[in-house]
Order: sequence, then C-alpha cells, then structure tokens
Amino acid sequence: MKLIEELRWRGMLQDITAGTEEQLNKEMTTGYIGFDPTADSLHIGSLVPILLLVHFQRAGHKPIALVGGATGMVGDPSGKSEERNLLGEETLQRNITGVKSQLERYLNFDPSLPNAAEMANNYDWFKKITFIDFLRDAGKHITVNYMMAKDSVKKRIEGDTGISYTEFAYQLMQGYDFYWLYTKKNCKLQMGGSDQWGNMTTGTELIRRKCGGEAFVFTNPLITKSDGGKFGKTESGNVWLDPVRTSPYQFYQFWLNATDADALKWIRIFTFLNPAEIENLEQEQSQNPAGRMLQKRLAKEITSFVHGEEEYEKAVQTTDKLFQNQTAPADSLSIADLESMEGVIKFNYSREKLTTGIDAVSFLAETTIFPSKGDARKMIQGGGVSINRKKVDDVSMLVNEGVLLHGQYLLVQKGKKNYYLVKAE
Repeated sequence: MKLIEELRWRGMLQDITAGTEEQLNKEMTTGYIGFDPTADSLHIGSLVPILLLVHFQRAGHKPIALVGGATGMVGDPSGKSEERNLLGEETLQRNITGVKSQLERYLNFDPSLPNAAEMANNYDWFKKITFIDFLRDAGKHITVNYMMAKDSVKKRIEGDTGISYTEFAYQLMQGYDFYWLYTKKNCKLQMGGSDQWGNMTTGTELIRRKCGGEAFVFTNPLITKSDGGKFGKTESGNVWLDPVRTSPYQFYQFWLNATDADALKWIRIFTFLNPAEIENLEQEQSQNPAGRMLQKRLAKEITSFVHGEEEYEKAVQTTDKLFQNQTAPADSLSIADLESMEGVIKFNYSREKLTTGIDAVSFLAETTIFPSKGDARKMIQGGGVSINRKKVDDVSMLVNEGVLLHGQYLLVQKGKKNYYLVKAE
C-alpha cells in the first residue's frame, strides 16, 4: 500500500487537502509535524504524530520534527477552553532537550540517507525577527476575518474566557513556521492532529500569498477511548514515554488493559503489523475473547517500540509474577522475584516501627501508598487492599515484623492493578 492508502486503512487519516496524495506519489516530499514542549517528555498522546513521521520516512519521504521553542512561549488555543500559563525560557530549553532526545530514538537521522530525518526549533528563526518585521512580512498577508473564521478562535471568542492577542497570533506563527520550512527546506507538507487543521491551512495560505507556492496538509483523528475516558490518562496521571515518569511495566499495563473495542482500533494505529497479521489477530480474538490476543500483541509491539524488547520482556516477567497464580501464597515469591519486579513502586520503611507494630491505615498513609488515612480506610472498607496477597478486612490490622516476607518485604496491592514493594530497613 502507498502511504495515504495505508494511513486510511489504519484509521490515521482524517482531513487532507486536494493534491496531497498526488504530491506524495510523484516524488520524495519533505514534511513536518510540530511538537509542543510543555514538558521534558512526550506522552502517549504524541505517539500518533511520531508514528506518522515513521510511516512517512519508511515510505521514502523526508521527515522534519519541529519542536516549538518559540510557539511554546505563546500557547496554542486549539482544543483549550482557557489560556495556559506561559513557560519561561529556561524551562522551555530543558523541555526541548528532553523531547529532542526522545524523537531521535524513533526516526533515522543518518545523514547518508537521502530522506534522513531532521530536527528543527522554531525559536532559531523567530529570535531573529522583530515585531515590526513579523507584522510586515507575515501579518499583512492574512486578514483578521480569515483568522477569526477558524474554529479554535471562534470557540474562544464565544466562550466566557475570551482569547488574548498572544494566543490569537498563534496560528500566524504556526503558519510562518510552514512558510519558513517551505522556503528554507523545500518542505511542502504539514501533518498533525485534526484540532490543528485551522493553524495548518493558515500555513498553506501564507505560502500561496507570499510566494505563490503550493503546499499541502493532512490530519489524523484525535484518539479516544470507547468508554469516554481521556486517552493516555490513568489513575496516576499521564502515561509518559520517559521511563522515569512512567515505568515500562506501567506503560505495558496501560496497553494490556485496553478494552476489546479499543484494542481493535489501536492495533492498527499503534503497531506496524500488516493487514494479514492484524486480521489473523482479530479472528483469534473473536474466537477466544478471553485470550485477549489483541491486547497482548498491542502491548508487546508498542512497548518494544518505545522502550525496547528487553524492557518489554521485564514487564512481562513482572506481570507474570504479580498476576499469574495469584492464589499461591506470597512467600512462594523468592527474594530475587521480589527484587527484580520492574515498574512496581518500591519504598523503604522503618523496621523499628514494625517491631512494635503499626495499624494498617497509618502504615498505608505513612508509606504514601495512599495520600491520607481517610483514603486508606475507605479503600480497606471497600475490600481494595491486600498485603502479601491477603485481603486486609480490618482497619485495625497490625502490620509488624511477623508478616514480612523473607523477614524483609511487604507486597501491597491497591485496587486491581497497583502494586507496591515495601522493604523494612
């Protein structure tokens, strides 16, 4: 399949300007996606644009990953109901460094390739442009009427909070990015999420009006969950690509716990499996839903892509130890088993307090497994806490040295999926 055909099949294409497919079929094309450096790591919401660039490069085209060092100082109003806090230059620089190091893991930057990936930072050109220069060279070519017609702007103007001039100008800055890359890098295509359509087409209009050029855009649908929940969010917050923020085990668990409906959709978007492989998996799933073959393969492919096969194997091993044979007593887990569990949150705790004993509620709050005694008490009363695979059914239960595994460990389970290993020191 050619690129656009494959993206359609995978459910990764929403809107596309006329002539885009013909341009991609005609010649190697340079295209870019912008990444907003609001944190020093990308999260799984950024995986679709990353995968778009990978597909783009594999199809023989040249990808540019643009980090918005300048636009990150302004803030994009698209999809937001109120203006966000602006980031300082030092914070932005730290975030840009983190984002760049992640993107370099997924794209091929080998300069010997004709379609080698490139990184760009729009601060590199915006820092040289004065306000008067920008008004003269960009602002005069796009009317206020044109800018106000964009959905992202209309929603904010019609809402309670309104929109500042700073955010109003964002689409013009993004449009100028496209113009700069078009003139300096022969970049003819911009890709991104469907909420960016207005900003992206401003770029094609600026290119047309300023230099009579033709440029193209296409967007991908925003990822949703079948239950209406926000994609990429868990009880503990965002699922990050940084293994320090979200361990490979936790990352693996997110995909493994996808619903059947989500797994059916995500297996096409988040893996590079071909149609025959995916159709076989879908057939296996329909014949044996309890086997969860789609979820297992989805989790394997995306965890290996982001963190590598070794971390994937560790995540599987930890999952097996925690969830397989849960009826076996906790002391059947060896010290090596407990110590090698990757991704399980680990704490040290005072052995002295366990010598005299401490009630379970206080213990759970002091270890920060729960934010407060009230939360711990409520979860215990709801049957949601186990220590060493034994359900805690009494809030006054005493936690002492007598319950330690191998004289040193406590394996605490909160809810169905959250595990903690506490080591007495």
